[in-house]
Formats: sequence, structure tokens, C-alpha cells
Amino acid sequence: MATTEPAGRATNAREMPTVRDSAQLLVNLRHSLSYHQVVDGRELPPLLAYLSTWQSMRLERTHADLLHDPEFSQACQFFLSDIYAPRDFSQRDHDGTRIYNFMHKFLPEAALYPLAAALQVNRMTQQLDLQLAEAMQVHLGVVDRFDMAQYEEAYRTCDNYQERALQITMVSEIGSHLDPLLRVPLIGSTLRMARRPATRLGWVEMQSFLERGYQAWRSLKRPELFLRTVEQREQAILDRIYGRAGGAPESNPFLVTDGGPPEIVLATGP
Repeated sequence: MATTEPAGRATNAREMPTVRDSAQLLVNLRHSLSYHQVVDGRELPPLLAYLSTWQSMRLERTHADLLHDPEFSQACQFFLSDIYAPRDFSQRDHDGTRIYNFMHKFLPEAALYPLAAALQVNRMTQQLDLQLAEAMQVHLGVVDRFDMAQYEEAYRTCDNYQERALQITMVSEIGSHLDPLLRVPLIGSTLRMARRPATRLGWVEMQSFLERGYQAWRSLKRPELFLRTVEQREQAILDRIYGRAGGAPESNPFLVTDGGPPEIVLATGP
């Protein structure tokens, strides 16, 4: 199977898809993707499920101001629901890899960079979360719940600052590549034309992901401000956990913007 590693930035307009590219893609869609492989979903282990939910809530509180700002809300919601949501993405990621490998035959690499990078970030996120959960269990004796102190201690135990910093940078990279791509009217029309055959052939989850992502990023009037804000906050939180200069203040360790207490506490029921 071909890889989905990003190959680099677009350098000129000729790397953007043309009408001929789009037509060829749609003509071949039905035949090439006629067989849709269903991947059995898996329930997340209790600790991973708790970790995913905790981190999703943390992100929502950190970026609450963006989430409730009409200018940024759609993009922020997509980030929270489609990148860091506490759910299994096995089917979407499987489909995404296959669609990437298929579209690579018909579209320029620059047009596919955001999809390739998104798949890579998601794989990286899953691997980092698995390492974090393992560190909690092995080194801290955590079973299925943790507190902020245990979370941060496990972060430091993993000793993967560079990988975490790369994770943050790549999210911003995806957005910077999307901006020029989404200015091409052809992209939206191609997605709309692909909706019916993709849905009929079983590619519902991936098609929905692509359309939501397209609409979310199209909604941004100042994408550079959104991306810079998210990246700076996440980097400051990471630097604080690792005790580096320029980190978030101890008085607001996760830079929450919802007006609530700075502690991140996940309710576990009555």
C-alpha cells in the first residue's frame, strides 16, 4: 500500500488541480472505489477512552473563546470533533488512506497534501496517546482515571517533547496548505459531484469528513490568526508541562478561556 506521508508545499499554480484533473477523478471514482471495505470498529479501552474525553474537554476549554466566536466557531468545532474527538476513527482513517492512494493517480501532490498530513497527524496522535496511557499505567499505577498531576507526570515520563511539538506544528501546517487550495473553485464542485457516488458506494464517513473540513476552513476569513492562536496556546501548554521558558502561567496552566476554574476536571457521574 502506498504511504500517505506529506511530500511538501505547493510551489506554483501549476500544482493546483485543473478541470481535466477533476473530470478524470470523477470518471474513475465509481470503478476504482466500487469495493468499499468495512473496518470493524473497536471500543477504546477505559483509560484511553477517559484520556481522549479528558483531552477533548481540555481543548474545548482552552479554545472556548474561538469556539464561541462566529468567525472561528466552525473551524474550531471541526478541530474538536474530527481530530480530537473521543471516538474510534478506524473506518475513516482506512478510507482516507485508500482514497489518498486512489486520488494520487489523478490529482497533483499539492492538492493532496492536507489529506496526507491529516492522516499522518491522526496516526501520530493515536501513537502519542497510547504512549501516554502506557506511562500512566506502568509508571504511575493508573487504572482508568487520572488527575492533572498524573497526566502531566506521564507527559514528562514519555520524554517526547519533539514529537509533541511536531504534532502541534503539523496541525498549523495543514491549515496553511488548505488556504491556497480552497481558493480553487474546482475543489468545492468536485466534492459536491462526488457526494452521490461516494455515498452510494459506502464512503459516507470519509466523504462527510472531507466536506465538513472544506466548509469549516472556507468559513475562516483570517485563517492565519486562527492557526497562530491555536499553535501558540498549545505550544505554551506543552512548554509549561516540560518546564521550558515561555510556558503557560501556573495560575492558568491550560490557558482556559471559558471563565471557569483553571483545573481540568472530568465529571465521572453522580
